[in-house]
Amino acid sequence: QVQLVESGGGLVQPGGSLRLSCAASGSSLSIYNMAWFRAAPGKERGWVATITTRGITSYAGSVRGRFSISRDNAKNTVYLQMNSLEPEDTAVYYCNAARIYTTDKYWGQGTQVTVSS
Repeated sequence: QVQLVESGGGLVQPGGSLRLSCAASGSSLSIYNMAWFRAAPGKERGWVATITTRGITSYAGSVRGRFSISRDNAKNTVYLQMNSLEPEDTAVYYCNAARIYTTDKYWGQGTQVTVSS
């Protein structure tokens, strides 16, 4: 089992940047596909980006070209670099780990991102 802790959220002005981190413990992230999801106020949680164990990335259309997901298996951490932030990006951001070849999935507690002037 893996425990996930997100950090790096906060208040930022439109057009600004933030980098979220997801630190794992209890297991090596090298055997997990990792993803970020977000839940905007009053909306269901939605997928943002994924990075596979092989480093292949994919993004939701609303963030492609602005957000970048990466991983550092040596530090057991996944990152989400968010640039050109918009008020519509305001949400609680959650880290997700999906262990390969199984149906095991784990979530962090989330970190709040607020984009406002």
